[in-house]
Amino acid sequence: MQRRYDIDALRALAFCLLILYHCAMLYVADWGWHLKSPHLSEGLQWPMLLVNRWRMDLIFLISGLSVHFLLRGTGAGRFLAQRSWRLLLPLTFGCLFVVPIQPYAQGVANGLVEPGFGAFLLRYYQFKPWPQGAFDGWQYGFTWNHLWYLAYLWVYTVVLTALLPLLRSRAGLRLQGALASLRGWALLVLPALPLALFSILLQPHFADTGDLIHDWHRHAIYFTVFLYGYWLGNDAGLWAELTRLRRRTLTLAPLLFAAYLALLKLLPEDVPDAVQYLIWTLRSAYIWTALCAILGWSHQLLNRPLHWLPWATEAVYPWYVLHQSLIVMIAYWILPLKFGAVAEPAIVLAGTVAGCFVLHEIVRRVPLLRPCFGLKARKRRVPAGLGPASAPAPKPA
Repeated sequence: MQRRYDIDALRALAFCLLILYHCAMLYVADWGWHLKSPHLSEGLQWPMLLVNRWRMDLIFLISGLSVHFLLRGTGAGRFLAQRSWRLLLPLTFGCLFVVPIQPYAQGVANGLVEPGFGAFLLRYYQFKPWPQGAFDGWQYGFTWNHLWYLAYLWVYTVVLTALLPLLRSRAGLRLQGALASLRGWALLVLPALPLALFSILLQPHFADTGDLIHDWHRHAIYFTVFLYGYWLGNDAGLWAELTRLRRRTLTLAPLLFAAYLALLKLLPEDVPDAVQYLIWTLRSAYIWTALCAILGWSHQLLNRPLHWLPWATEAVYPWYVLHQSLIVMIAYWILPLKFGAVAEPAIVLAGTVAGCFVLHEIVRRVPLLRPCFGLKARKRRVPAGLGPASAPAPKPA
């Protein structure tokens, strides 16, 4: 089967967007985050909102696509063991050794943690509750912060693996075939309906807290798009239709967002239930249409062996694990220096990119660190003359 370069490229670009988004969280007004700059911008809310509504849905959809390809020719048990290793080890390592700078900086900024990172770590590794509001996750004694995605993805992977007999049954294959056969407006409308229904039924009862056990609204949305990704797979007809509709979806998505934004801006916060349901339905339609536009354009433009893609495919996981801790650490250092509204975000972004690049170059060269950042072990080279006569020469790393 031909490699799907567009999916690899889209994964890399989605996580690049995540880095930019988290850098911008320092500066967007009225949105809480671990640290906040004095250079806040209200205007930044609107482009952030435009991206916020689908950014994680896209990442979970790509994850579902990856599961589709990884399951080819692999037994369910072996697949689950491999995925657990590649998700839970980086999650555990990251929580213990990468993330702690974030609660430390937040706790010091909030005046509830004493300065001194060494002393903080000695207290942090006791996993006991902290003073209320010290940092996100204070009540548990530790936090996974941006690594929550790995925990959620592991749970969805376990659930999907358990559902494989059902998904591969006659009824499951009929449902998958029904999705793959959607064309035109049906493709743009019908998959959005479950997202709207879940919002109407669950959002009033479950706030987006990042609590794995009680986050049922986001679980319903994210697992649905994760399942969509698994079902999309490599169906040539469906991908051709997404590509054919790419101009239509690129036009429609901004219009839906404009309508959604107009309702948010013009209506009071307390509206009748019917109006709130309309707002959530518009949001769901925007999310799905935006995803269709992204998938269609990426398939058209990126499904080729781009020269930067092999490096980026390997770099995605370490950069994801590292980036937010670097953002918070750099901001913690430079906010007291009172750089200007242009220099400060430039330093944060440039420092984050440079730090991710340097640390990734170290990680990829250290065998013990590679699995801690989600990288596979390097294949050992076979010395010349010891391998089979017909074996090709190994490619350079």
